[in-house]
Amino acid sequence: MTARSIRGTAAVALAGSLALTAAACSNPGSTEGSGGSKGPKESAVVGIAYEPETLSPLLGYGKDGNSKIFDGLLAFDADMKLQPALAAELPKISADGLTYTYEIRRGVKFSDGQPFGAKDVVYTYRTILDPKTNNASKTELDAVKEVKATGPDTVVFTLKYPYAPFAQRTVLPIAPEHVAGKQDPNTGAFSTEPIGTGPYTLTNWSKGEKLTFKANENYWGGPPRVKKFTMAIIKDDDTRATRLRSGDLDGAILPPNLAEGFKGDKHKKTYAAKTYDYRNVTLPTHNKVAGDTAIRRALDVAVDRRAMVDKILEGAGKPAYGPVPTDSEWFAKGTERTHDLEKAKQILDAAGWKAGKGGIREKDGVKAEFPLWYLSGDKLRQDHALAYASDAKKAGISIKTEAGTWEVIEPRMKTDAVLAGGGSPGDPDFDQYLLLQSALGGDGFNNMAWYDNKAVDKALDDARETNDKAKRKAAYDTVQRELVKNPGYTFLTHIDHLYVVDDDWDGLTTQVEPHDHGLASGPWWNVEKWIPKNLRKTEK
Repeated sequence: MTARSIRGTAAVALAGSLALTAAACSNPGSTEGSGGSKGPKESAVVGIAYEPETLSPLLGYGKDGNSKIFDGLLAFDADMKLQPALAAELPKISADGLTYTYEIRRGVKFSDGQPFGAKDVVYTYRTILDPKTNNASKTELDAVKEVKATGPDTVVFTLKYPYAPFAQRTVLPIAPEHVAGKQDPNTGAFSTEPIGTGPYTLTNWSKGEKLTFKANENYWGGPPRVKKFTMAIIKDDDTRATRLRSGDLDGAILPPNLAEGFKGDKHKKTYAAKTYDYRNVTLPTHNKVAGDTAIRRALDVAVDRRAMVDKILEGAGKPAYGPVPTDSEWFAKGTERTHDLEKAKQILDAAGWKAGKGGIREKDGVKAEFPLWYLSGDKLRQDHALAYASDAKKAGISIKTEAGTWEVIEPRMKTDAVLAGGGSPGDPDFDQYLLLQSALGGDGFNNMAWYDNKAVDKALDDARETNDKAKRKAAYDTVQRELVKNPGYTFLTHIDHLYVVDDDWDGLTTQVEPHDHGLASGPWWNVEKWIPKNLRKTEK
């Protein structure tokens, strides 16, 4: 399977863009109740960095919730607690943890007017689990043995083992069988012409430019006040900030140094979101240098994570020692790695990597050097890559940084290092399994380093197959301690997301966010509940 992981760069985050041409430079807020209009502001244009590859839940879109075109059986609220969505209530779970029963909300319709029912839930999950469907995250549903409708409004999931976080996986969007079921899930038009039950419907997708949505006036949760919503994909951070300042955008995600420039603007507000989002460097097993355990261990202590947080993130984040943030209950205390250049040199000396010409180490005729790719236009990745290469050079390891698009980078991932990102809130299984399971090496953006550690594989499986929290904690502690012995990746920072938005609406909040930061995240995670401020004044 070659489908990209949801964690990948063209992640499932719902995005869109204004064209990066002169045609897109006009102020999108100048019409339809925004900009200079005296009426209620009913449209919003926000800028983000990534575009989805698909809008089909069958291929991974929206698996963490907040897809806007679709709904899941359950949804996360602002505090990341599960709430009923297409399900009428939270599931009934059997005592052995093997059966989950969902009662379906009645009277819900898809945006084409057709009724939603249990059959659509069954169709969605069965299609995702079909080996022929190119969904790179289907291993997150590995526990599902059977899904069936026991009536028009009841769905029962039977599991192979008591998978503790299963309910959290049922935020996955539901596709309509009467439309998607008539197409090939991998190649059908549904991936670009989606129909769902969500608060918005897609009106236009200009690939590489923009996705535009209109409010679903018949939405079961009530019609949104923001009637038109456009996501602008602007890959370059500086360009995104410029567009926001000029009025082309109503909001945008920005790196800390650019968000800082809007602090004095009384017409804009900055929203910070805590995240599980990390930046790391893949150290491919198939690279003679990056795959060497001593090189990996040396880099793990040569890197100055605190300096990256202070200088690159300007304090908006924290050091990362693995996929689990240090303030999580799942973090294994004692696995923090202190910046220690001398220790890095000692590790390399002991392994036979001796200083050679220009201070670059060599072993058996092989120089300690390898390339490191980062995404073009992504300032945070660029800054992380440059800092990492600088720290590595002090230890005698030469890293050449290269910028490229994912089309350029992806074919090189088996042997070249990549400044990557990942992270998923909630259960530790969600990110760690896709990141570290050896069987997923080379599966798109899953296990990009081709990491192969049998102790980690066993711990990941053990943690999946029990509901005993203490046993699960012990298993994930094992994973994190194995990453100290043989990193496979150098984890650098966990990043807080910063968003700058025009102060024209009430109701904006943020959630704890995944790596993915598009429509699924940011203050627009609940855009359907925004209220224009001038409208609130008239209502008072």
